[in-house]
Amino acid sequence: MTAGSTFWRGDAPLILASGSATRRQLLQAAALPVEAVRPVVDERAIEADFLAMGGPPSGVAAALAEAKALSVSPSHAGRVVLAADQMLTCEGRPFHKPEDAAAARRQIALLAGRRHELTSAFVLARDGQIIGRGASTAALVMRALTPAFIEAYVAEAGPAATASVGGYQLEGLGIHLFDRVEGDHFTILGLPVLDLLAALRGLDLLA
Repeated sequence: MTAGSTFWRGDAPLILASGSATRRQLLQAAALPVEAVRPVVDERAIEADFLAMGGPPSGVAAALAEAKALSVSPSHAGRVVLAADQMLTCEGRPFHKPEDAAAARRQIALLAGRRHELTSAFVLARDGQIIGRGASTAALVMRALTPAFIEAYVAEAGPAATASVGGYQLEGLGIHLFDRVEGDHFTILGLPVLDLLAALRGLDLLA
């Protein structure tokens, strides 16, 4: 058992193939030893190829998670690598992280008054092979918002408005945008933690 961990049975800490501080914090909160390694992948190219092959927009998260896991795993022999990604879709249209404040305002205006879905997927790999995967979807209904409110929100949110898909972080100021949230909170944050823990237990990596 790894020193400092009560439940982890792996010989070394879990490798998180991500630069996401939120995902790392979620794993650490669950007392999982973790090391972060940022994957090098062309996300938009992977997404375009997946959609060109007829894959549904909601499946992009799983395709990206797999690519990230397999980009990191071969160079870490014997280690368990976790990668995760998230896709937002509204009426069949995929959305991405806004590039700047103006893009965030436009995106929030498009989502305002509508229901959208967040799909979070994860993949586990070891020695270049997939050993586990999972995905979960949550639905969110954004309030009808005036241009003035959107302007004020983006200004107040600052960097958070461009740090995540959709232009909001539900655990922060973004909660003011919504009428209703349906689904697992961890899924909305970008990592379906309960499904991940179940997968790790199935691999005898957790007590």
